[in-house]
Amino acid sequence: MSSVSVDLPAGETTVSADWVAGTNGSTVVVAHGAGTGKDHPFLQGYADALGALGFSTLRFNFPYVEQGRRMPGPATHAIATWKAVVAFARAQDPQAAVWATGKSYGGRMASMAVAEGLVVDGLAYLGYPLHAPGKPEKPRAEHLADIAVPQLFVEGTNDPFIQPLAQFDDVVATCQNARVVWIDGGGHTFEVKGRKLPASEIGASLAPIVAQFARP
Repeated sequence: MSSVSVDLPAGETTVSADWVAGTNGSTVVVAHGAGTGKDHPFLQGYADALGALGFSTLRFNFPYVEQGRRMPGPATHAIATWKAVVAFARAQDPQAAVWATGKSYGGRMASMAVAEGLVVDGLAYLGYPLHAPGKPEKPRAEHLADIAVPQLFVEGTNDPFIQPLAQFDDVVATCQNARVVWIDGGGHTFEVKGRKLPASEIGASLAPIVAQFARP
C-alpha cells in the first residue's frame, strides 16, 4: 500500500492507494463510490480483472474515508485528490496512457476534475449518478459537455440514479465524445434481480467493457 499526498485548502493530507503494475502500457485509476472505500469487493474484483488483462491499476481512498467519515467532503477535496492520484500514477509509469474510472460518486468527481483541467486519456463511469433517486429535476451534468476526451458510461437499465432513461440519453447526447454500454436489468451496483452474484464478480464482469474502451 502507498500513501499519496493531497493538497487541500486547509493543508496537506494523505490518502491510501494500491498500485499494481501491468504490462500493456495503460493505467486505470479507480475511485470508490460515496458509501464505500477502495477495498470494497466490487472494486477489488474490477481492478483484479483489469490487471489480468494487462492494465496497471491504482485504487485509492478519498480523504473523508481516511478520516473515518461516512459522508463525502467538499467536491474541491475530491478534485484535488483526483489530481494527486493521477500525478502519482504518472510517476509510476510516465509513458502509460491514464484512464480515470470510478463507481458512482468517484466517477462523477473524476469528470469534474477533468472539466477543470485534469489531463487523462479518457473517463469511464461505473453507474454515473445523474441525480439523486427520485429527483431528476436536479441533474449533475452541465460540466459533461465541456469534456473533450472520450467518455464511457456503463449503466444499469434499472438504476434509479438515471431514471427516466430519456433524460439520461439527452445528457449523453450533449457530450462531445461519449457512448453508453447498458447492463440489462442492472441497478446502481449492477445487481440484477433474480441473479445472485458476489460483488467482486459483478465488478470483474465490467472490466472487459472498460478494457475494450481503454485498450492501447
